[in-house]
Amino acid sequence: MTKTKMILLPKTRKILEEVGENIKLARLRRKFSSEQVAERANISRPTLSAIEKGMPTVSIGSYLLVLQVLGLEKDMLFLGKDDALGRKLQDANIITSERAPKRKNKNGEAK
Repeated sequence: MTKTKMILLPKTRKILEEVGENIKLARLRRKFSSEQVAERANISRPTLSAIEKGMPTVSIGSYLLVLQVLGLEKDMLFLGKDDALGRKLQDANIITSERAPKRKNKNGEAK
């Protein structure tokens, strides 16, 4: 069985590379060696290197393990949190099945 090649759009590739660079910078700010982080995350050094390069072949679980070692695992909770497009699409499909309440005249009686 052959493995299919993963194809990413250039914009998406750039985002993944930026994520990897941010992880690397966080590691360096904490003065952790790549060996320390890889050992604590229970991954190999080449896998950590691939993460820091933003390689799409590394599992999201490995990214999360490295973020956990760096104390940044809660950053994953922000993915998709501010979904402006999704909210607009959701609002566009709002269907009201109820009728609006009847208006009342000056005496408080329904018209």
